[in-house]
Amino acid sequence: MAISELQLPSVVTTHQLADAKALAARLAADVAERLRQAIAKKGRACLVLSGGRSPVPFLEQLASAELDWTKVTVSLADERWVPVEHADSNAGLLARHLFKGPAAKARFIGLYQNAGNLEAAAEQADQTLAELPPIDVLVLGMGDDGHTASLFPASPLLRQGLAKVGEQRVLPMLAPSVPHQRLSMTRALLGSAAFTALSVQGAGKLATLRAALAGDDPSEMPIRAFLHDPLSIYWCP
Repeated sequence: MAISELQLPSVVTTHQLADAKALAARLAADVAERLRQAIAKKGRACLVLSGGRSPVPFLEQLASAELDWTKVTVSLADERWVPVEHADSNAGLLARHLFKGPAAKARFIGLYQNAGNLEAAAEQADQTLAELPPIDVLVLGMGDDGHTASLFPASPLLRQGLAKVGEQRVLPMLAPSVPHQRLSMTRALLGSAAFTALSVQGAGKLATLRAALAGDDPSEMPIRAFLHDPLSIYWCP
C-alpha cells in the first residue's frame, strides 16, 4: 500500500516516508527551511500547527532546528477549550515539546480564552488573531472521520467554518470526542497559508484519504476542502 496509488489533484504533492521517525524528521526539516526562507525574504515567519498525539516527534525535531526563533510567530489551527495546564491543551503540548531551548524564544499566539462560554471565547480568540502575521507554513492533521483542525462533520457551524471566503478567523466548534468544546481557525484563514502540509500515518488514514477523494461534499469530510488547493502530504505506513 502506498500513497502514490491515490488519484490526487495535480496541485497535491506527496512524500512517502519509511516510518514515523523518518516522517517527523523530513517534515521538521522542510518546515524549518520554509521558515528560514520567509525570514530571509521579509524578516519574520509565521507557523500554524495542529495538536494531538501524533505530532509529538515532529515537534521535538522542529524544536532543535537551526533558525532565528526570535523572528517566528507560532499559533494553532485549533484548540480544545481547556486551560493550558490541562492534559488535553494543544498550547500545553507545544510548551512541552516545541518551546524549549532556542525555540522558546518564538512568539506564541494561542486560541484559548478564559471566557464565560465557548462562543465568547471564540470571539476573543478571533480578535487576538488580528495580530497574527500572514501564515507562511501550516501543518494540518486528519482524523479517521475526515476532520481537520477542529472542523468536524456535523458540527453546527461547519458550513461557516468551511467557507472559502470570510472575515471570521476563529469559530466555536463541537467535537464528537472529549473534550467536545473546541476553537478552530476557519478555512478562510487556514487557506491563506503560503505552504500547507498534511501529516498522516498508517493504512487507516490512507483509506480515509481515498474516501475523501471519492466524494466532493466537504460537510461530510471537511478535509475535502483542502485537497484541491496546493498541498504537500507526508505519509508513512
